[in-house]
Amino acid sequence: MNELVTGDAVVLGLRPAKLPSRALAVVIDLVVVWAAYIVVSIVLTIATDSLDTAAVAALAVASFLLIPVGVPIAVETLSHGRSLGKLACGLRVVRDDGGPIRFRHALVRGAMGVVELLMSFGVIACVASLVSARGRRVGDLFAGTLVVRERVPTDRGRPVPPPPPWLVGRFSELDLSSVPDDLWLAIRQYLTRMGQLDAGVGWSMSQRLADDLAARTGVPLPPGVPPAAYLAAVVNERQARDSRRAFGSAPAAAAMVGPVGVPAPAVRPPQTRPPVVGQPDAVPQDAPQDVAVPPASGFAPPA
Repeated sequence: MNELVTGDAVVLGLRPAKLPSRALAVVIDLVVVWAAYIVVSIVLTIATDSLDTAAVAALAVASFLLIPVGVPIAVETLSHGRSLGKLACGLRVVRDDGGPIRFRHALVRGAMGVVELLMSFGVIACVASLVSARGRRVGDLFAGTLVVRERVPTDRGRPVPPPPPWLVGRFSELDLSSVPDDLWLAIRQYLTRMGQLDAGVGWSMSQRLADDLAARTGVPLPPGVPPAAYLAAVVNERQARDSRRAFGSAPAAAAMVGPVGVPAPAVRPPQTRPPVVGQPDAVPQDAPQDVAVPPASGFAPPA
């Protein structure tokens, strides 16, 4: 992993491509380009059979400059650093700050590639890549570019375990604005891996994280609440707030819980009553059963 800092002071973690994958991508590109160059040369030889030697030589030089040199430059410019070989190997050319390359970067790389790859049969490029800390050839040094890996295998993040039901919604009044992102990340990593830790080590880590979180929120750890359960409940509260901000409504699990963790009373859905014969407008059909509606005559039976 190579850390690059952009102009906005954002640290980017990029993985520079190794020499074998770069060499394979170059071989694929060269095979395609030289196959196209040979086909075009044969067609030009047949079509220019009646021309003089100078015209044939001029066309040969123009075809060499257009196909083995110009085509890779155009492809890298239009595809933002992904030629056919790099696309097959999961590589991409980017600037030193992690941004996409432009025509001037592809032009410098292509011009230096004539010397590095074609005239020296790739020897200069291999030596430069082995010497460079980030595997860059001479063309990358002059152009200010870097070949990185696009397809990086990543592990799927484990879900954070849910808190106990009696803690859900209990910390809805906490002020979480002063909790830094690195503390949230540490808490999340602990919760997803606490089952793999030793009991004593896990308890000490949860206690330390809970103390740090309580110091940031200004509310001490409630008595009788285990530190791990406290961390899970606060993380769940943060996720609930993010969901409300994103979707405009609380999650279904949090909506059924009161502000102090006490389950809200169950609400019976409205049920349909059959209409009363002779009194079509006396009782609405969608009125709930637990709501008493007096009849139209005004007489109410004794309780």
